[in-house]
Amino acid sequence: MIKRKNTKIVKNALVLLTILLALSTGASAAVVKIGLNYPKTGPYSVQGLAQLRAAEMAVEEINQTGGILGHKVELVVRDSKSKADLAKKNVEDLIDNEGVEMVFGGSSSAVAIAGGKAAKSRGKLYFGTLTYSNATTGVQGHKYIFRECYNAWMGAKVLSEYLKEHFSGKRYFYVTADYTWGWTTEASIRKFSRTLDTKRHKRILTPFPGATRKNFQKALTKAASSRAEVLVLVLFGKDMADAVKLATEMGLKKKMSIVVPNLTLGMAASAGPKAMEGVVGALPWTWKLPYDKNYAKGIAFVEDFANKYKSYPSTSAASAYTIMYQYKGAVERAGGFDAKAVIAMLEGHKYTLLKDEQVWRAFDHQSVQTVYAVRCKPEVQVLKSKFKQDYFQILKAMPGDKAVRSEDRWARTRKAAGLQLAELQW
Repeated sequence: MIKRKNTKIVKNALVLLTILLALSTGASAAVVKIGLNYPKTGPYSVQGLAQLRAAEMAVEEINQTGGILGHKVELVVRDSKSKADLAKKNVEDLIDNEGVEMVFGGSSSAVAIAGGKAAKSRGKLYFGTLTYSNATTGVQGHKYIFRECYNAWMGAKVLSEYLKEHFSGKRYFYVTADYTWGWTTEASIRKFSRTLDTKRHKRILTPFPGATRKNFQKALTKAASSRAEVLVLVLFGKDMADAVKLATEMGLKKKMSIVVPNLTLGMAASAGPKAMEGVVGALPWTWKLPYDKNYAKGIAFVEDFANKYKSYPSTSAASAYTIMYQYKGAVERAGGFDAKAVIAMLEGHKYTLLKDEQVWRAFDHQSVQTVYAVRCKPEVQVLKSKFKQDYFQILKAMPGDKAVRSEDRWARTRKAAGLQLAELQW
């Protein structure tokens, strides 16, 4: 009797174990991995943290509503350190060893370009989260990379209207990060501000990554002796914050207007309200915009982010969050995770999430969207605001179709670089 009872217990245990294994196998089969290749460390780490937080928030929301085609989303992260060679290795690892279906991230255009090429070589999709170089969807663009944020051309286009109105005929001095984003951003600003004469409007390059206070001190000392009236800091992340604080310490703001072509909330907060006061720049999104324009989903995103992290989301966060939802939507329209099918569902697709309507251009995969010129508010106003993060006053808005490079100009740029347009076809 005891033996029969023990046998029954063993059988029940085996049945239960079989059920648990089946459930476990089913759960693992219903998971889709997505890779985030972001700068956890390095000069763009503040922007990286914003990406991670927004991505995790989007993943949590998506999983609470059934995931993507019934697959629970698992976010797999790697630290790019804003180094292109490491970014490439990370993407290869994420695809080859982790089995991710899509990779996104990058607060450096060199990182996004390198990561995008690695994804392309493996037939996987890559979204650039914060990559402003024209090259990302220009001469370095290909079928497998999409850029959600704006590019240097678009930022320079909206900013140039303000520059021409207020600084026409003034002498400029450029301090530029020595890599693809810095080069194309400076070139774009020069074109639209009519400061192409490099003898009159001089520049100095600073290392990237690895610029030091000594590098910035040397550059700003040259700027101070140049008789320029407008100082353009083509720097990003911690580099920009360090340079603008140093410029303030050196008294340059008393005799020069400071322009930072591409701004983010994290950069402004890192520099602080005293150093940022009066600085002019451009961006594709700011947390106050949804309130000003009554964008309901944008407001919900800002408030959820603020409640969760006790700070406001930046452009970097907004882009990461939007990418997660854009990928989810494209997969669902495609009916699966095949990269070619998903890409086809993205090309030409119009979407509205945190701001007004955007569209993924089919020929270059640039997100065409409204862009903004901004000026940083007085220190006293910033300090009075919640979280002390109300930095930006919108000066001008420009529709995306007016700000973006035309298809003809894009094609001519690629042809001049010896590239065939067929490279963006299957």
